[in-house]
Amino acid sequence: MKLQLHPLQTVVLFHAGPVPITASVVTTWVIVGILVLLSWLAMRRAQVHAGGWLQATVEVTVEAIADQIKAVLGADPWPYLPLLGTLFIYLVFANLSGILPDVVAPTAHIETPAALAMVVFFSVQFFGIRQQGLKGYARRYLEPNPLLLPLNLLSQITRSFSMMVRLFGNMMSHEFIIAIILFLAGLFVPVPFMLLGILIGIIQAFIFTILATVYVGGAVGATEAG
Repeated sequence: MKLQLHPLQTVVLFHAGPVPITASVVTTWVIVGILVLLSWLAMRRAQVHAGGWLQATVEVTVEAIADQIKAVLGADPWPYLPLLGTLFIYLVFANLSGILPDVVAPTAHIETPAALAMVVFFSVQFFGIRQQGLKGYARRYLEPNPLLLPLNLLSQITRSFSMMVRLFGNMMSHEFIIAIILFLAGLFVPVPFMLLGILIGIIQAFIFTILATVYVGGAVGATEAG
């Protein structure tokens, strides 16, 4: 784990044309590749009964996430599982990647939480329009008074900004503290903090996903309907 000189510092590894490719982007690519590989290995010989341990693990994980989404939405979770399930699993892997030597979690860099918050923002609008139609969903921004349209639009933006800041702040501060302790105290002293970091990483993934689920539920009216 490397000590960063600035919490917003990013390490550019190379350029793809004019586009800089940072270490957090490469780490994300590796995480996505691992998840795709694990999914393929788990389901390439999927069986209805008595599947392998990897298939069983994936099925249990998917069912657990689906049950949690249903508990929050009060509605059928499966239309929203591809987004919310993928979001949670990626965040767990991304947050925990910081425990590896010389790896900084992608979520400890502002661009990754910002990108995830944007995904949630546009997904909320998509699900809301798909469920209620463009006119029906747009009418929500005019309630209870059309004069509140600017405030309703601002609330959509600020809550996504809040998601980004919460995830980034928690992960960045943990990475920064561990790096400082490691730099000053040596190898073994930070171990308890690293174990705590595993718990923090899972909790932050859970909180981010639950917030996304609540926002989607509000857009489609599922929470109220449940």
